[in-house]
Amino acid sequence: MRLTTKGRFAVTAMLDLALNGGRGPVTLAGISERQGISLSYLEQLFGKLRRRKLVDSVRGPGGGYCLARPTQDITVANIVIAVDEPLDTTQCSGDHHCCQNDEPCMTHDLWSGLNETIFSYLESITLAQLIEHSEAKKNGASVVQFALRFKQLAEPSSALS
Repeated sequence: MRLTTKGRFAVTAMLDLALNGGRGPVTLAGISERQGISLSYLEQLFGKLRRRKLVDSVRGPGGGYCLARPTQDITVANIVIAVDEPLDTTQCSGDHHCCQNDEPCMTHDLWSGLNETIFSYLESITLAQLIEHSEAKKNGASVVQFALRFKQLAEPSSALS
């Protein structure tokens, strides 16, 4: 699956919010500066994240955004779906089930299985785990070891069942 900029930026911004939200609301200007994402783009993303109840907004001086739920209750899949990012890797899946001439193609089950595995993987990773990963990297932990841990979470139960 290839996430677009929208999905990647939404996950990055939510991780930034989680890492910096312990001292109160976080401004989009702060996220923009730290992550190099345009303020107008963040405003669009956070409007969608707020509508999906992943973030709360605080108005006025000292205002900004904070997480609406604990980090262990927000998955990467929640974030990607909230900003209207499709989780389908091909046209061959999802609600269509018709790849060619109103019929599933010969490899339909393969691509549908891939989509299910990707969704399960993204659903298995929480903001809390991403924070743990970020802190482990700061402390010199091997990125490879953490990637292997994530891989174990996403082991498919059965291929093409």
